[in-house]
Amino acid sequence: MDAFLDIISVRAVRDYADRPIPEENLRRILEAGRVTGSSVNRQEWKFYVVRNSDRLADLAEAVYAPDNVRGCKAAIAVTTTARNQFDAGRCVQNMILAAWADGISSCPNGIRDAATANSLLRVPSSESVTTILSFGYRAHPIVPKEEDVARILQRVKRKSLEEVTVWVD
Repeated sequence: MDAFLDIISVRAVRDYADRPIPEENLRRILEAGRVTGSSVNRQEWKFYVVRNSDRLADLAEAVYAPDNVRGCKAAIAVTTTARNQFDAGRCVQNMILAAWADGISSCPNGIRDAATANSLLRVPSSESVTTILSFGYRAHPIVPKEEDVARILQRVKRKSLEEVTVWVD
């Protein structure tokens, strides 16, 4: 296991293979979210898992890029209370990384229509959907290797380390 390699190589994937996600892998993804640290250990999140293709098609209408959800094999909507958006983000990132480590791709989807998402998932008014993660096996798999690190770091379209780092001594 190389967490650094997983972190730098993970990519949002929107094109999934027609291959189901085994229950054990889905549970690992959910456990990665569940054990995420949270403010005062409140864990103010819930995970709404959708695998039925008809329900996924309906849920797709609630996000900005519906094809991501229509084509996935599982979607997990993460809900939280309004005061805990940061913790929900940590939780989502852990699920994305756990999936990637198991060869499963994902994409976070922004919520375009919260009322529709809440209604379809039967989310109580005390919670709000922060994101809907789509999951599936990548249509064209990649398996990053340790020797790929320098190439990956050079290839990613991000600001340089020097542009985002201030050393304070």
